[in-house]
Amino acid sequence: MMLSPMGLFHSTMNVELMAAKGVIWATAEDLSRNRGRVLSLYRQVLRSLNSPDLPLTWAARLSKKAEARSIFLVASEERSLHNIADLIDVAEYSLSVLRKGQIPKFPLI
Repeated sequence: MMLSPMGLFHSTMNVELMAAKGVIWATAEDLSRNRGRVLSLYRQVLRSLNSPDLPLTWAARLSKKAEARSIFLVASEERSLHNIADLIDVAEYSLSVLRKGQIPKFPLI
């Protein structure tokens, strides 16, 4: 069964609530709760890479898009609530940097 790259993320706020209860592994309900938010982040990152404000050549844009896709795909298999929250935070930070017309210094997400 093939899952979409965004299928296994959920909200940072929910992570904090679950961590307070002592649960550190995500349930199926947790993983699907905020799927729309992660899909939105994924699409926004890809769109931001198309911005003419970024000093990238066509090949560099394609490379960065492939990097973003592969990171979201690998991250979709993450099961730890804390790691999922960190991945969402990093994606949001990278998106804010891209919107300023800058390229993140470290791997995209």
